[in-house]
Amino acid sequence: MHPPPPAAAAMDFSQNSLFGYMEDLQELTIIERPVRRSLKTPEEIERLTVDEDLSDIERAVYLLSAGQDIQGTSVIANLPFLMRQNPAETLRRVLPKVREVLHVAGVEMQLTAAVSFLTILQEESVSIHTYAHAFLQVILLHLEHRDAGVSNAWLETLLSVIEVLPKETLRHEILNPLVSKAQLSQTVQSRLVSCKILGKLTNKFDAHTIKREILPLVKSLCQDVEYEVRSCMCRQLENIAQGIGTELTKSVVLPELIELSRDESSSVRLAAFETLVNLLDVFDADDRSQTILPLVKSFCEKSFKADESILISLSFHLGKLCHGLYGIFTPDQHLRFLEFYKKLCTLGLQQENGHNENQIPPQILEQEKKYISVRKNCAYNFPAMIVFVDPKNFHMELYSTFFCLCHDPEVPVRYTIAICFYEVSKLLNSGVYLIHKELITLLQDESLEVLDALIDHLPEILELMSTGGESSVQENKLSSLPDLIPALTAAEQRAAASLKWRTHEKLLQKYACLPHIISSDQIYYRFLQRMFTIMMTNNVLPVQKAASRTLCVFLRYNRKQEQRHEVIQKLIEQLGQGKSYWNRLRFLDTCEFIIEIFSKSFFCKYFFLPAIELTHDPVANVRMKLCCLLPKVKSTLKIPADKHLLQQLEMCVRKLLCQEKDKDVLAIVKRTVLELDRMEMSMDAEQLEKEKQQNDGRPMSDKTFEKKRRDTKTPTTLPKNIPISVPGPSGTSTPSTSKEVKKSKLIRSQSFNNQAFHAKYGNLDKCPSKSSTAGYTPSVSGLGKTSVISLTDDSFRTRNASSTPTSFSPSPSLPSTSRTGNSVDPKSSGSKDTQPRKATLKSRKSNP
Repeated sequence: MHPPPPAAAAMDFSQNSLFGYMEDLQELTIIERPVRRSLKTPEEIERLTVDEDLSDIERAVYLLSAGQDIQGTSVIANLPFLMRQNPAETLRRVLPKVREVLHVAGVEMQLTAAVSFLTILQEESVSIHTYAHAFLQVILLHLEHRDAGVSNAWLETLLSVIEVLPKETLRHEILNPLVSKAQLSQTVQSRLVSCKILGKLTNKFDAHTIKREILPLVKSLCQDVEYEVRSCMCRQLENIAQGIGTELTKSVVLPELIELSRDESSSVRLAAFETLVNLLDVFDADDRSQTILPLVKSFCEKSFKADESILISLSFHLGKLCHGLYGIFTPDQHLRFLEFYKKLCTLGLQQENGHNENQIPPQILEQEKKYISVRKNCAYNFPAMIVFVDPKNFHMELYSTFFCLCHDPEVPVRYTIAICFYEVSKLLNSGVYLIHKELITLLQDESLEVLDALIDHLPEILELMSTGGESSVQENKLSSLPDLIPALTAAEQRAAASLKWRTHEKLLQKYACLPHIISSDQIYYRFLQRMFTIMMTNNVLPVQKAASRTLCVFLRYNRKQEQRHEVIQKLIEQLGQGKSYWNRLRFLDTCEFIIEIFSKSFFCKYFFLPAIELTHDPVANVRMKLCCLLPKVKSTLKIPADKHLLQQLEMCVRKLLCQEKDKDVLAIVKRTVLELDRMEMSMDAEQLEKEKQQNDGRPMSDKTFEKKRRDTKTPTTLPKNIPISVPGPSGTSTPSTSKEVKKSKLIRSQSFNNQAFHAKYGNLDKCPSKSSTAGYTPSVSGLGKTSVISLTDDSFRTRNASSTPTSFSPSPSLPSTSRTGNSVDPKSSGSKDTQPRKATLKSRKSNP
């Protein structure tokens, strides 16, 4: 950092300095001149102004007639909307104007029109007959536009139209004119367009029509004097072969392909080769062995002497070629073809690469780029070559080639082989151990692109490695691969140090497979603490969440209680009770993952109370996130076992309703209360039955309970038609008659205004009568199905007791969970509230 200039220099008004300032001002003036010139004059603004009272159709007609080009282009771009809105008027008034302006339109307007016409076809705004009558001639008229981009745009639209036009329309409007358009007297552009249209028309007519009217045109264009036309027609022979069947393909198409494969132009020979490879499935074994195989052999032999672009195409189609000619090669041909593939895999690597790129001639650089493309294509086809040589022969025939591809100096080659690594692993099956070292090499690759490609299937690869390709899991997980853990940790650190956080996030997500691969001790000492560090220090939220979820998976599969308790304690102390609100937010994310991955009882035992304690958090964002999480938190509770936890949850929600000052948090609290109220509680059937028997004074044997359970078949969640009272903090019995219901609601209302809160929270002020919660009289079990809270403006009111069930059963089978019960003594109610809370807090201190 440079020191600031002295004050005298900052106030230098010398002549030289003033001249410098003047030059700067002149430069600024020059910069501003184009901006001033781009401003519209009042006359131009007047010409661009349109009467606002005009309808959409009238405005379109006016702009196409008297507007500027940019306005006309806007109207044409808006043509699909006009067709949806008023198709009849658009066809009658707007489309004729569009035809007029397209005769003299520029490139931008032509391209816009082609896209709009295609959109109208795809949206089916009008019938096919109407579309053909209104739009087809316009499309055909501009097919031979002098601009190649415009011509291609109209051609793409026409090819889409051909798919849906009826045969008669195709014959009269397209096929018949095509006979003259394909003649040598027409322009090259016209003949190129004819080639592509013929390839599309073949699938629309019967074999007789194709043989009589289309194939003569195809033969003529294959013999065209221009190599561009011959190449274009050659590439359409694949579509034509699919339309005419096997017999006509063998008698008509194959001879043309053989002749084109010997063409003087390399682009034509390349097109013929690629078309032959794509049609291998059409020909029988005799045609392949007697006709196609010699052509392929000759093509491969001449490829090194020809243009490198032919090598690129040949290397790309090698896999398909091996598959199509499999079983036809003689042993000698098989060996020669394999050697040809190996030679392509190392093409360009024999040259010295130590020189400076700036000193390399451009033609050499271009050649090296083509060689890289060849090796990349070889890597892409490597799985097919394993099938070609048989996986049993991999080590002898292809391992050295695989090693070269994994260590290739160019990133695109290593990236491609990393993508194929999973397929290679599957093909090798029990021989997957042969490529252990290459997995480590790619994990340690300096390029994150290679790592990103590899980790897409990392869990599957590691599973194959750990099982040796067999279905049964071995006890000694990856004992033969000691370098795996250092490679995984180093890969994560490289991803964390880069700016590619998506790769880092993906890698952390894939690490969730590690409990199935390595031991829990290895995870605990090598990975778990790293997940904590990422959660605490990383600045990217998706990365933190990925680390949090993976940590929860690690915890889920760790069976050592000491390690488990240590992790749980760290989560609560360093995140849930952390000084940074950001850490407390991540604790709530972790709670959500724990609810998803662990059992309900595990969450209730360790994380329920630490989570709801964040209702006291001083940061509104934390309280807001907790409110959004409360429905999931409540879903973990089971009644009657978790009555005391439900009591704590209700207390926290009430506190938020009464004391929350932040309007955004309060709005979410109100919505959450309604959602909590609609939730059904999970009922513990065994516990309910045992408590009922205990209340009746009759001990029940296990056999009696099992018979009772089978007879009743009590679901875990009671149906809605059974009236239940969701357990609240404490009480005696539940009212069962309507009078008792009304009395209970009155008592609960009085209890809310007079009763003290939990001792942990101290004596809280009562809710003011004119506050935002005025008029709300929550029941103690108002977070269940016993009461539905309605919102009017900012106030809560309880509905009629008849709107929801208010009692569990007439018999006292379940102790009442009403906070007031039959007594309204606030002291006794307060003691019942505080005692379970103290117990739970005490247990947390001893075992967090």
